[in-house]
Amino acid sequence: MRRIKKGDKVVVVAGKDKGHTGEVLRVYPKDDRVLVAGANVRTKHIKRTQENPQGGRVQREFPIHISNVMLADPKTGKPTRVRIHTLESGRRVRIAVRSGEQIDE
Repeated sequence: MRRIKKGDKVVVVAGKDKGHTGEVLRVYPKDDRVLVAGANVRTKHIKRTQENPQGGRVQREFPIHISNVMLADPKTGKPTRVRIHTLESGRRVRIAVRSGEQIDE
């Protein structure tokens, strides 16, 4: 089970965007990277095409390494580690270590 999934609220804990909170837009498990909304924004030069006749420069998010983000605690919003717990039904859920809150419904 992955500790960080698409749609999670995460806090960037290292790098130029340290302290930024955002939603995970995409997870790249093969590269151990995540795409966080509003974090690691760079300028990309776009070539002219039929869909984009103007071309030019576009601001967009780029993936950052998964070790540089931590899940935001559901209670406080502060970064927390994640523990995997198995329920009596056999289902595995994620638990926030900081508050003990269950992250998965």
